[in-house]
Amino acid sequence: MTREQLDRLLEQALLLDDHGALAERLDDLAQRYESGEVSRAYILALAAEEWRQAGHPDAALDRYRMAAEDDGGDVNVDPRAGIADTLFELDRPDEARDVIEALRAAPCTPATVLNVAETLAAYGDLAGAHEWATEGVTACPPGNSLRESLLRTRYRIRIDLGLPEDDLDALAS
Repeated sequence: MTREQLDRLLEQALLLDDHGALAERLDDLAQRYESGEVSRAYILALAAEEWRQAGHPDAALDRYRMAAEDDGGDVNVDPRAGIADTLFELDRPDEARDVIEALRAAPCTPATVLNVAETLAAYGDLAGAHEWATEGVTACPPGNSLRESLLRTRYRIRIDLGLPEDDLDALAS
């Protein structure tokens, strides 16, 4: 499967506004999938996102775990970030924090760092969100499009924490 084919599938389903049907189609695709331009892990992560949108966090958690355990295929955001976010949603914060700590021990992409920072902020851990966003900004090279997102997220978190503007905040546009 190519990204273009997958994009068409997503567009069709989103036009119908039926996340459950799209999740089922992605599940079916992942089960039958052998190879292509996108990884099986990527398809499973998309299915997880759709299950969450459809109001089925347990199914989402299962798909995120399958994506994390998959062949290590390319995904935009480490599926463990989705696992943590879903565990928070399921009111299992201790497990979510354990997953986040495991993520901290591994190299993370800027997209994963941004996802974790936003998750922590959404569930009230502003100090943890600030730490993740700050580390992400300092690790992300200038010119990377996600650096701007990390800077803006960090700035919003600092405002919520009541912190004064610093040198990194001045870089946010």
